[in-house]
Amino acid sequence: MRVRARGLVNLRAVLAPVASGVGVMAAAAAVLVPALGGDAARDAPGPGRVPPPAATHRAYVPGAAQAAPASAPCTARTAAESLRPSSEDGAAVKRIKERGQLVVGVDQNTYRWGYRDPATGELEGFDIDLARAIAEDILGPRPPVVFKAVPTNQRIPALRNRSVDMVVRTMTINCVRKQQVAFSTSYFQAGQQVLAPVSSAVTAFDDSLRGKRVCTAAGSTGETALRARPHGAKVLTVPNQLDCLVRLQLGRADAVVTDSALAAAQAAQDPAVELKGKPFTDESYGVAMNKDDTDLVRRVNKVLDDYRGGGTKSPWMRAYRTWLRADLPGISGPPSPQYSD
Repeated sequence: MRVRARGLVNLRAVLAPVASGVGVMAAAAAVLVPALGGDAARDAPGPGRVPPPAATHRAYVPGAAQAAPASAPCTARTAAESLRPSSEDGAAVKRIKERGQLVVGVDQNTYRWGYRDPATGELEGFDIDLARAIAEDILGPRPPVVFKAVPTNQRIPALRNRSVDMVVRTMTINCVRKQQVAFSTSYFQAGQQVLAPVSSAVTAFDDSLRGKRVCTAAGSTGETALRARPHGAKVLTVPNQLDCLVRLQLGRADAVVTDSALAAAQAAQDPAVELKGKPFTDESYGVAMNKDDTDLVRRVNKVLDDYRGGGTKSPWMRAYRTWLRADLPGISGPPSPQYSD
């Protein structure tokens, strides 16, 4: 496959900080520190454990939260339930205030969600806006935020060893992950989808993948889906989803399986690729935290409640219009929160 020059220029600009080890960034009272790495266990469910898609997307309606008993077992339909919001300062929130900064695990190379603008060097995107809103609620105006670039398969280890306070990184909520970390309510809904060159014979997540080299991020729900139903494809894994787009452009992969929201962002970077078929799962993104930090979970849910409020003028809708609407049109609002207590 012939490489498109413009796409590679943009990718090199975005990936340059990764290759150089990532420096300290002081813009907008934020600091970016080197990416986390290592050989810690992956955070995705194992083969054969793909959660079935939820029945519908529940659009946000103030006051329409659904409650369930706190002791109810986690299922694919209840996985997005979280603790009710509270603005009270518990041990975790006090620890952040005493430190004077919020440490957030983010992505730095996913266009529209968490990426470094090659012109300014600043972190931008939908997830970055949300992380700043959480920091402002806890620490006040222009809060000091430390952003740590965390690879997909290091998100849960980073939370469990407390190298970050939370992860805001297009992280899907599911029952297997909830055994290890806690999640906020859902702030976005997506689904796994196939990305391939426009000219490709690949048509969807089906037998058109047979014999193809299909790339996905290690530790992602995309990898889980591929391991469970490879459709005769050869599965390739990489640390981050953008690495898959690079391999696609270089002819080292034939297709990519990733979240539809991320696939749309990659297609926006390179018009030679497109989304194939329809999303074949229904997945909710949540802010992930250490399982012991229940007060921080409630505080983040309070922030999310405020972030969703206000209809078309809400901070959520402003962020959607700024970062996502061009590539994901037609979304009328955020998903409604669901609570377990």
